[in-house]
This record gives sequence, structure tokens and C-alpha cells, in this order.
Amino acid sequence: MNGNMSHRRAEWESPIGETLVFPDGRTVTFAERGKDEKGDYLIIEHRIARPGAMNGPHRHPVLTESFHVKEGAMRFLVDGREHIVGPGGQITIYPNQVHQFWNQSDHQLAAMHEIRPPGRHWKMFVLLHKLECEGKLTSKGIPRNPLWLGAAWECIDGYLAGPPPLVQKVVLGGLAKLAKRFGYRV
Repeated sequence: MNGNMSHRRAEWESPIGETLVFPDGRTVTFAERGKDEKGDYLIIEHRIARPGAMNGPHRHPVLTESFHVKEGAMRFLVDGREHIVGPGGQITIYPNQVHQFWNQSDHQLAAMHEIRPPGRHWKMFVLLHKLECEGKLTSKGIPRNPLWLGAAWECIDGYLAGPPPLVQKVVLGGLAKLAKRFGYRV
């Protein structure tokens, strides 16, 4: 049995309005994809009810991410500096800045997330949604199957904070190649 998803989407199709509903009720919606004077971009809307970490510390060598908070509050740790962003506020994270973020609210957080260039971010959310709905993630959101871990790592378009990039390329990149060979696809 391979890891293919039951429905596959062509790379160029835009699932505008597609919403992924996670088991805990949080949603990720593909809001917009386009190109402007700054280049290609992707905009995703996050709606999260429970407070806490939304990811682990990581960095992207090429991507710039901007967050605009519509409701609630987000806490960001960017290169060791803490930022709290409330309704109407915005923060931009530039390439190679190590960052992590949290829902700081006791109620729903709604935030728009812009990614430039889009990279494989939407694929990452689709994969994590699939794995979480199938019960294939640990309580910390890490794939239990090392081949899915490799596929997920490849979709973050970057590196985890901590392990040296070369180690990640060899170990996680190797798992990603092995996953592809065995048919694990987003």
C-alpha cells in the first residue's frame, strides 16, 4: 500500500476557497494565489480556537511570510525576539529568520498568512491535515511514520531550528526521497 492521497490535484489548479477542517476544529483556508509587482504569493486564512503553539521553530531560506491578525492575538518569536500581534496588527518574517508562533488568545484567532513565493506551503497544510485526520501524528504534530516525516519536511521549504541544515538534508531529505520512491505523495 502506498501513501497516495485518494484525490490528487494538478499542481497548477487553484483550490480558492478550499477549507481544511482539522479534528480540533481549526481551519486553514486557501484564500488567494496570484502574482503582483513583488512576485508570486499565496494567502491562507487560519482560524484557531485553542491557545498554544502552532508550530515549532524553523526558518525558510527563500520565503517571506506576513501575518495580519483579524481576531485574537498571536505571539511570535523571531530570531529570539518576542512580538505580540493583536487585531489589525501585522508582522513580516524574512528569509532565514528563525521563527515560531502561537495562538495567544483565549478565544478564536483569525489571521491572514501571506507566503512569498508560495513554495509548497499549501501542500504542507494538505498533508498535515490528511495525517492528522487519519491519526498519524504524535501529540506534538510530528508524523509517526518516518516516510511521512520526510514528505512533510520537504513541504516546509526550509529547515527546523536546531539540527544543522546538512544533517536535515541528509536524514530528512533522504527520507523524502525514499518516501517518493515508495509512492508517498501529497
